[in-house]
Parts: sequence; structure tokens; C-alpha cells
Amino acid sequence: MDFNKQKPIYLQIADTLSQRIMADEWAEDERIPSVREVAGSLGVNPNTVMRTFDYLQQNEIIYNRRGVGYFVAPKAKSHVVELHRQYFVKEELPYFFQKMDMLGLTMDDLSALRQK
Repeated sequence: MDFNKQKPIYLQIADTLSQRIMADEWAEDERIPSVREVAGSLGVNPNTVMRTFDYLQQNEIIYNRRGVGYFVAPKAKSHVVELHRQYFVKEELPYFFQKMDMLGLTMDDLSALRQK
């Protein structure tokens, strides 16, 4: 996985795991790879992955069964969608609108482009 410097690595990992949930690769209550498995496959420190898992737990996307592992939480997909929506509105959309203004694009222009 190629990491960018614009966003913390643990959040980039969270995005990757969340995308798997949104794509229905992992179902509710399905066990996900362990911290060590994820760290090994991505070549990152297990502490970074643990931070990712803590973040996902706090946002009710995964949960832990002690001694068994981590699982996809009920309604995880809707939580992921909401988190991504919030991030898009706060972080990406302002830049997008600024770029539209600089390029002289209107909402009608976008609508026409979308219909193509």
C-alpha cells in the first residue's frame, strides 16, 4: 500500500478496511484479519494498526471479542458511509468548490458532464 503524506497512516489503513466493508467483502459479525496480519501485509508497525483498530472501534465499525479477534460490527456499513460522507463534506468538498470557482465551472456544467 502506498501511503500519502496528507493523511495519517492509521486513517489511511482505516479507509482501506472500511472500503472492504462498503464493498461487502466482509459481512456483519465476520472476523477480520488480526492486528499482526494487517501489519504484516501492509509492512507497518503493529502499533499503527492497533491505533486503526481503536479508531474503528470508537466509530462502531468493528468490535473485539477477547481472545477471539476483531469482527465487523452490526450496521458497520452505514457507519462507514456516514464517516466518509462527513470527511468528504469537511475536507474534500471545500477544495472542490474552490477549484470550480477558479476554473469558472458552474453546477450546470457539472450536471452536463455527469450526464455524458
